[in-house]
Amino acid sequence: MGLKLFLHGVPDTPSMWDPVISELGLSTDTYRAPAMPGFVAPAPADFASTKEAYVDWYIEEIAKAHAEAGPVDLVGHDWGAIITIRVASLRPDLVNSWCVANALPHPEYKWHRMARMWQTPILGELVMAATRKGQLCKALHAAGIPADLASIEASHWSPHMRKAILKLYRSAKTAGSEWWGETKNLPRRGLVFWGEDDPYVPTWVAEKFCAETGMRLEKQADTGHWSIIERADVLAGLLKEHWSS
Repeated sequence: MGLKLFLHGVPDTPSMWDPVISELGLSTDTYRAPAMPGFVAPAPADFASTKEAYVDWYIEEIAKAHAEAGPVDLVGHDWGAIITIRVASLRPDLVNSWCVANALPHPEYKWHRMARMWQTPILGELVMAATRKGQLCKALHAAGIPADLASIEASHWSPHMRKAILKLYRSAKTAGSEWWGETKNLPRRGLVFWGEDDPYVPTWVAEKFCAETGMRLEKQADTGHWSIIERADVLAGLLKEHWSS
């Protein structure tokens, strides 16, 4: 059986996967949850932190896992979801199955307000500088993340994470239209998990994506952007079924 790879989003770290990994009962030799370069530690000096750079980096991670144990099962959230869709579209030969939550590339989606601010030179830097760890911790907790996990996540809010986020978002203004065409290559064993109260990516994005690609959509009422944490038990049950089908 192949390895499971979990990819986090913005402004998160691999710790966000702890609740669902615990629900799944996975042992450390059966999964990987890598940190995107620049998010936990500073990115290598030659790493561009663009959307393409992160896709190339993740393909390398997946290829290593594939060489070790065969086709992989991918799970991604937020930017980790968008990158997962992209790499699965480009390298379906490496993928056994994929599941993403609360973000998708789609040509009709317009970036949310905070993303647009980050994409704006000077304004993005000012917004980043004004956001403190304590504020972020409170915001994550209010969004449905347990206080202890929100504290861990916010502790990584650093200059190198902020720099990586700005570069990523500024490279991705038209990612939805740029990357849409290759979604026709997605492996058919796909699952979209969605918190319907997401303030950043509306549910219609998931509905249109799944209608147009023929993928399975599992919506969660009264659930926000961090659905993978709020409904970790539900997601774990769906993943077990998904991986065994």
